Amino acid sequence: MATVTPEFTAATDLAPQLEPLKHDYMSQKANPLSRIYEKVQNGERLTREEGITVYQSQDLMAIGILADTARILRTPAETRDYVYWVHNHHINPTNICEAHCKFCSFKKGPGSPFAYVMSVDDVITHVKKYPAWESLSEFHIVSGLYSEHNLAFYADLFKTLRQEFPKVHIKGLTAVEMDYLAKLDGIKVERVLETLKEAGLDSMPGGGAEVFAERVRKEVCVDKISAEEWLRIHGLAHQMGIPSNATMLAGLGETAEERIDHILAIREQQDKTGGFMTFIPLNCYYDNNKIDERNAMTGVENLKNFAVSRLLLDNVPHIKSFWIHIGEKLSQVSLSFGVDDLDGTVIQEKIAHAAGTESSEHMTRENLLTLIQRSGKIPVERDSTYNIIKIYDNN
Repeated sequence: MATVTPEFTAATDLAPQLEPLKHDYMSQKANPLSRIYEKVQNGERLTREEGITVYQSQDLMAIGILADTARILRTPAETRDYVYWVHNHHINPTNICEAHCKFCSFKKGPGSPFAYVMSVDDVITHVKKYPAWESLSEFHIVSGLYSEHNLAFYADLFKTLRQEFPKVHIKGLTAVEMDYLAKLDGIKVERVLETLKEAGLDSMPGGGAEVFAERVRKEVCVDKISAEEWLRIHGLAHQMGIPSNATMLAGLGETAEERIDHILAIREQQDKTGGFMTFIPLNCYYDNNKIDERNAMTGVENLKNFAVSRLLLDNVPHIKSFWIHIGEKLSQVSLSFGVDDLDGTVIQEKIAHAAGTESSEHMTRENLLTLIQRSGKIPVERDSTYNIIKIYDNN
C-alpha cells in the first residue's frame, strides 16, 4: 500500500483562507511559536523539540492557528471546510477478557454476573434491532480476549456479516486481538490477517496502542503487546492492502514528551508502509478502573493533543475527535485545532461508557449535522476509507 501523504499547498496561494489577522499575530517576532509557523507555511517537517515547544506553550490561540494552518495547507482547496462522519455501529461480541489493563472498565471475568457472550446469530439479531440498520456504512468490531472466540469464530462472524449486510464496511479487531488469535491457533499474525481478509475484513481500528512509552505500559497494561509489535502488525496489514487507524490514549500518567514520541512513532511507521487513514487522540476515564483520576486531562491538554497530532503527522490525512471520549462541545472546539473528523453515529458504544464518559451512547444524523454546521463547517458523510457519500450543504 502506497504511503498516503496529504497534498501541500504553498501558503502564498491561500491568502483568503489564512486570515490576515491570524497571520500578523503569528508573525510577531516576540511570539515563541512564530518560527514553527514559518515552517508550517513552508511545508517543512516539525521536530520532536518543536512538538515539545507547542505543548509547553500557554498561548492556546496561537496553537489553534498553527494546527488549523497545517490542516488548511495539507487539504485540497475544495474540501478545506469539510468535516467528516460515518454512519457506524459498534459491535462488541463479549466483555470477557484475559488481559489485565488497569484502565479498562469494560472487561469482566467469566464468572461475573455482568459478563456476556454473543454468538454470530446474536450479533446479526443485535444489529437488526437498530431501526436504521439498512443505511449503515460501517461495523466497528472490537472485543475481549476470550479463548472461545478464536479465529474460526471471527472468520464466521465476518463472512456472515458480509452476507447479511453486503454494503457495510467491516472494520474489525485491534492489533492486540490479531496477536491473541495468532497465539490461540499457533500461527503467524500474517495468516490471521489473510484469513480475516478473505472472510470480509476491510480495515482495522486503531485500538490497543494506548501510550507507546514502555514505562507507562509496564504500569498500566503489562500483558499487552509491545509498541513495536503493535506497529509491526499494522505495517503488515498495510502491506496486505488493509488500511487502519491509529490511536493514543492519554491521561494514563504519561508525560507530554511521551505523547510526542508516540505520535512520532506513528509518523515513522506511516513513512514506511502508509495505510494509516486517521489518527485519534483519546481521553482516559476513571470510573470502575485502577487508573488514578489525578492523571485526568484538562480541556486545554486535549486541544493541545489534537493540535500537536496535526502538526507532527504531516503524512496522515485526517485527525479525528472521537466525541464519545472528548464530549460533544470539546469536539466542536477541536475543529479549530486541526481536527477534520468527528467519527460518526457510533451506535451502541460500550467501552468508554463503562469507564464513565457522560456522552450519549450514539448521536443522530441530525445532531451531528447541527454540531458541525454550528462550527461553521460543512458536514460530509463518508464511508470508512473517506469516500464521500453525501455533502450536506449548509444552506
